[in-house]
Amino acid sequence: MEYQLSSTSMAPLVEISLDNNEEIQIESGAMVYHNAAVKLEGKMNSNGKGGLRGALKALGRSITSGESFFITKASAIGANGKISLAPASLGSIKEILVGKEQWNLNTGAFLVSEGGVHYIMERQKLDGALFGGTGGLFVMKTQGSGKMLISGYGDIVEIALDGTEDFVVDNQHVLAWTESLSYSIEVASGTFGFKTGEGLVNKFRGKGKILIQSRNVEALAQSIIPFIPSKG
Repeated sequence: MEYQLSSTSMAPLVEISLDNNEEIQIESGAMVYHNAAVKLEGKMNSNGKGGLRGALKALGRSITSGESFFITKASAIGANGKISLAPASLGSIKEILVGKEQWNLNTGAFLVSEGGVHYIMERQKLDGALFGGTGGLFVMKTQGSGKMLISGYGDIVEIALDGTEDFVVDNQHVLAWTESLSYSIEVASGTFGFKTGEGLVNKFRGKGKILIQSRNVEALAQSIIPFIPSKG
């Protein structure tokens, strides 16, 4: 998968070049344009398992975790296929390599992956799932090998942990982390952050990498509410 970013700004497009018969998986709704050498196909996200049972499981995920019931496959049916993608939120796009390291992704982080990269949805611990904010009841776990692009609101920052101490990240800023890390979802302090102003946090343990986004979509939404006219 060869690609170019349109700019280094906070709102880039990514244009991907595809060879004949090359396939990629893209976030549903992310396509901006493509040429005649590219075909798009929507299919049920059955988590790699065919049949009605897998499809019903996928439908359950679409309701509880924000993952789409369908995934979109783009394939080149001729030479020089071109397709352009844009994430839903303003921010950055970053490449991660899947294979030597496998990753966990929160809902909304995935943008596109090569055909050799797959994923499954794994249920979070019940307490974290009920609180939500990090992928609902499920997180995306990568499998296979190849390139994947993720997107984040604002800059995407990589943090490397050496395993000597726990590391705490605000729940709304976590995009992805390597499977070598264990984690728990906890209240930051007091009762839902009433003492500190913070809400839920992810506490990571072990040696690995975390990718965070520098801005918080929920905080943006809260800052806009006072300016929305009320009815009547």
